[in-house]
Amino acid sequence: QVQLVESGGGLVQSGGSLRLSCAASGVIVSNNAMGWYRQAPGKEREWVVTISKGGYTVHADSVKGRFTASRDNARNTVYLQMNSLKPEDTAVYYCNTVPILRIGYQDYWGQGTQVTVSS
Repeated sequence: QVQLVESGGGLVQSGGSLRLSCAASGVIVSNNAMGWYRQAPGKEREWVVTISKGGYTVHADSVKGRFTASRDNARNTVYLQMNSLKPEDTAVYYCNTVPILRIGYQDYWGQGTQVTVSS
């Protein structure tokens, strides 16, 4: 059974840091490019960063220089280190494979983890 479980979110002041985790089961992280995505209230879900199987990362312009993705293949987990957080980073954050996991005819998403940045 596929599961992606995100954790580590919370309330932080502007300029602060958080580290998100995504524990995978039923998916082998080392065999996939992995991505982080986010969805702010009233907005579409957007891509944030991709980390390739080899560890190469590509970031959205909005987070470049502030967010860093990493992976621990032994733990089958990916991470998102978020520094210099801004109120506009407030969103529910999700991890997924790249491309997005599909189970049957539907995209699979975990429950996500809420990040709230206060000004």
